[in-house]
Amino acid sequence: MALIKSVRGFDPQFGKDCYLAENATVVGDVIMGDGCSVWFNAVLRGDVNSIRIGNHVNIQDGSVLHTLFEKSVVEIGDYVSIGHNVTVHGAKINNYALIGMGATLLDYVEVGEGAIVAAGALVLSNTKIPAFTLWAGVPAKFIKNVEPEQSNEMNRKIAHQYAMYAGWFKEEK
Repeated sequence: MALIKSVRGFDPQFGKDCYLAENATVVGDVIMGDGCSVWFNAVLRGDVNSIRIGNHVNIQDGSVLHTLFEKSVVEIGDYVSIGHNVTVHGAKINNYALIGMGATLLDYVEVGEGAIVAAGALVLSNTKIPAFTLWAGVPAKFIKNVEPEQSNEMNRKIAHQYAMYAGWFKEEK
C-alpha cells in the first residue's frame, strides 16, 4: 500500500477509483479527483502548501510534486499526463496537457490546455505556456503551435491509456 501521511493537520484526500502504486508517497495537503493514478516511486509532498489534482490525472513513475512554503501551489486540471521522472514545483497545468518524461516545471509556471512540454524540458519560473503549443529545450522555448485536434487525440489517448493500465493493477489483488 502507498505511503499516505498526514502532516500539519492535513490528511490527503482521494476521489473515487484512484490507483496508488505500493511505493507511491502522498503527504499532507493533497486533494485528488476521481480516476487518478500515482505510479511507482512518485512523491506528492503537500507538506508546505497545497496540491490540487483534477480527475483522471496520471502521475507516472518517479515524478515529484512540491511547492514553496506559503507561496506557490500545484494545480493540475483533468486528464493531464505527467510523464516519468517529472518535477512539478508550484506550477499550474491545465486540462489535457502532457508533460514529457524528465521535464521540470518551476514555480508559477502555467501550462495551457492541450499544451505539450517535451521530454527533458526545463520550464523556468513564471513562464506561461499557451494552449495547444509545444515547448522544448533547456530552458524551454516555444517550438510550434499544435493543432487542437492533433493535441487532443494524442493527449487524450495517453490519459485514457493510463486509466486502463491502472485497471490492470487493481485486478492483481
